[in-house]
Amino acid sequence: MASSALICETEQWKDLKAHVDDIKKTHLRELMSDTNRCQSMMLEFDGILLDYSRQCATLDTLNKLKNLAEAAHLKEKINRMFNGERINSTENRSVLHVALRAPRDSVINSDGKNVVPDVWQVLDKIKDFSERVRSGAWVGATGKALKDVIAVGIGGSFLGPLFVHTALQTDAEAAEFAKGRQLRFLANVDPIDVARNIPGLNPETTLVVVVSKTFTTAETMLNARTLREWISSALGPQAVAKHMVAVSTNLTLVEKFGIDPNNAFAFWDWVGGRYSVCSAVGVLPLSLQYGFAVVEKFLKGASSIDQHFHSAPFEKNLPVLLGLLSVWNVSFLGYPARAILPYSQALEKLAPHIQQVSMESNGKGVSIDGVPLPYETGEIDFGEPGTNGQHSFYQLIHQGRVIPCDFIGVVKSQQPVYLKGELVSNHDELMSNFFAQPDALAYGKSPEQLLKENVPEQLITHKTFSGNRPSLSILLPSLNAYNIGQLLAIYEHRVAVEGFVWGINSFDQWGVELGKSLATQVRKQLHASRKKGEAVEGFNFSTTTVLKRYLEASADVPKEDCTILPKM
Repeated sequence: MASSALICETEQWKDLKAHVDDIKKTHLRELMSDTNRCQSMMLEFDGILLDYSRQCATLDTLNKLKNLAEAAHLKEKINRMFNGERINSTENRSVLHVALRAPRDSVINSDGKNVVPDVWQVLDKIKDFSERVRSGAWVGATGKALKDVIAVGIGGSFLGPLFVHTALQTDAEAAEFAKGRQLRFLANVDPIDVARNIPGLNPETTLVVVVSKTFTTAETMLNARTLREWISSALGPQAVAKHMVAVSTNLTLVEKFGIDPNNAFAFWDWVGGRYSVCSAVGVLPLSLQYGFAVVEKFLKGASSIDQHFHSAPFEKNLPVLLGLLSVWNVSFLGYPARAILPYSQALEKLAPHIQQVSMESNGKGVSIDGVPLPYETGEIDFGEPGTNGQHSFYQLIHQGRVIPCDFIGVVKSQQPVYLKGELVSNHDELMSNFFAQPDALAYGKSPEQLLKENVPEQLITHKTFSGNRPSLSILLPSLNAYNIGQLLAIYEHRVAVEGFVWGINSFDQWGVELGKSLATQVRKQLHASRKKGEAVEGFNFSTTTVLKRYLEASADVPKEDCTILPKM
């Protein structure tokens, strides 16, 4: 492996730093007038078209970024990931979410063992179980078919599956398979989330999927116990075994909880939570809703991008180019945020999912060797579907801070609408904005143009758009299960590329631990104060004051040990 020297110490990094001034002197209006450059900045793979010509970059910039990738040993790091080496060094783990969607005959090793047969053993088990539930061969405690599913999990056990479910809901094929069925997700420990999940559901026809690798995640297990009580209070404790299944590796705690270990679906420590949607975490609830055949197409779409990422040269590699451009925007041009703007309502949960994939992965302050970084890593990700976002935060994007944007469009709508007498279809209206917004950001509008349009002088500055705001466009042929898998994998690997170049560990998340451990102390105090009347102590003045206020103002909660479920 390479030495532990920081990437910013290399000549390639310094070369890019020196190059920034040249780029800042050049407006995108000028760059966009170079047809050869624009043509060179378009890439097509497996039906997906990427146009990155509206990035503040020249062909020379791309060449320098490629040199930086080589200095960072990017190809070597990608190979090490696919070879199952323990690149997550702080947890001593492989990083093999690519194995979750690999073809059955693939060989992907971890510690000298091919893990693909293990993956397919679980996939076959999910296929068998989901088909039995969907066909009515597996029934609930009272003999009724289970047509509704609540998936209980948080973070990576929730955001990825929710994104895919939301995207599939309006796909014609998936919707047909989902007729008469419901899939809901319970993530937040807030009792309001429980209250919103159970209305309209009958415990007799509901299956609960508890997703927790260790079966110890505090929020998930409290929610699981709440739904266990909901089921057992209606149907008796013995019903739990027919109405609850688990996605976990801790079979001892699964059985202790009351779930038959035979109804536990495994995943592995080389699957990070935010990369787990292609494991049983996502595949089980999604197969129960849409059937395994649809979900398998999703896995194949992701696998297509995996193979492309592993084998394509950098200049023709979608995730590599996207990752390098993000490094350029963050570390060299100084833009800390990125807007993810899908022009499809079906992708409304893409940004929240990528927010976790990106910010939990690359929100790091030290190198993989533990050296404090003198440069920023990670991006602040946010987004909304177009055109909703246009009426929300696009004002800032156009005339406030510079925020690089990802525009994601779809050629064919999942649910086309045509109205007689309208100039264009509803989807064409949507896509008109998809094509217009990147140009508006790139070109802007000058005071001279406004004067020619006879805009009053006092409004000139208010109506001026500086332009020169970078974006890229991704055009998908459609939005079926396969395309959704492609999109997911593109973003997953883009995040990995950024981390590999920055020299950080994109696959641990120690930053989530401190707040959780402090919450344990508060939990003990709340119990002691509520049940034993003990005074609040051991906290700073501020926390003590607010805790006391909370306890005093909520003193009417039941003192005795009892069960009360939501009244909705």
